[in-house]
Amino acid sequence: MIGAFFKEYRIWFIGYLIQVMGFLVIFYLYQLPLPFFLYSLIFASTIWSFLLVLQLTRFYKRIRLIQDIHEDSFSDLNLLQQPIDQAYLDKITQLSHQQAAAVLALQKRDKERQEVVRMWAHQLKVPLAALSLMQQTERIDPIEVKGQLLSMNHYLSNLLNYLRLTDQVSDYRFTEVEVRSLVVDLVKQYRIHFLQKQLTVDIQGNWHLKTDKKWLFFALSQVLDNAIKYNPPGGHIQIDLTEEGLMMADSGVGILPEDLPRLFERGFTGLNGRQYQKSTGFGLFMTKRVLTDLALDITVESELDQGTRVYIKKLM
Repeated sequence: MIGAFFKEYRIWFIGYLIQVMGFLVIFYLYQLPLPFFLYSLIFASTIWSFLLVLQLTRFYKRIRLIQDIHEDSFSDLNLLQQPIDQAYLDKITQLSHQQAAAVLALQKRDKERQEVVRMWAHQLKVPLAALSLMQQTERIDPIEVKGQLLSMNHYLSNLLNYLRLTDQVSDYRFTEVEVRSLVVDLVKQYRIHFLQKQLTVDIQGNWHLKTDKKWLFFALSQVLDNAIKYNPPGGHIQIDLTEEGLMMADSGVGILPEDLPRLFERGFTGLNGRQYQKSTGFGLFMTKRVLTDLALDITVESELDQGTRVYIKKLM
C-alpha cells in the first residue's frame, strides 16, 4: 500500500525536494543565516507531513473502496469525487451496461436458437415417421422414400443456414450467375415432389445477375418449396425470368390478405402454415434476409384460391 502511494504521488516528493534545494541555493547565494533556512524547512515539512498523512489516509480508503466496488455501489462512492475518478466510474458504468446488454442479447439469441432447433426437430419427425411406417408395414415406395429424404435434407439445410445467418458468417461471394440454369437445377432437385403431387412447371426467359449463387439458390428453394407445399395435386407452377427479375406463380390455396404484411416476420406461419402444413415460419424470414444482403427485393401478391405470385427484383 505504501509503495503504491509513493508511486502515484512521486511527483509530490520530487517537487518538494526541488523546492527545498531551491530554497537552499537562494539562502546560500544571499548569505542568509542557516538557522532561518532550518526553521523554514521544519515549518514547511510539518505542514507537508500533515497533508501527506491526510492524503495517505484518503488514498488507503479509496483503494479499499475500489477493491470492494460493485455496480450497485457506484452512486455511493463519496470518496471518488475527483474528475479522474468520475471519468473511470462513468466508463466502468458504461461498459457494465454494455456487457449486461450483450449478455441479454446472447441469452435471447440462445433461447431463439433452442426454439428453432426444437421446431425443426419436430419437423424432422414427420418424414422419419413416414419412413418408419413404410419399414414396419414393409410397403416401401421408392418415390415416397426419396421424397421423405428430400424433405429431411431440406429441413436440415434450413437449420444449418439459419445458424450461419445468425452467426453472421454468411460468406457471400458475388459472381455472374445465369438464373435460368439455377432454377432448372432447383426444379430437378425437387422433381420427386413434383412427381408425388403431379405438378407441372413452366420456365420462361432468363436473367443474368451478379450475385452469390449458393445463397440465391437457397432463397429460391424456399420460394419453390412453398409453391409446391401449398399447391393442390395436379397444380401448376409458372416461373418467368427477365432481365428485370423473376416471377414465380402457383395455382395454390393463396394467402389471406391480413397475412401478407407479416409473411417475412420471424416465426410467422399464417393460416396456411397452421392449417395445411406444419411450418416453422422461418423459411421466408431467412429468404428476405438473404435477398436483402444480395441487394434484391421480394414481394408477394396473393388471393385466396387464386394462387400466389412472388416477385424478386434488384433493389433500386
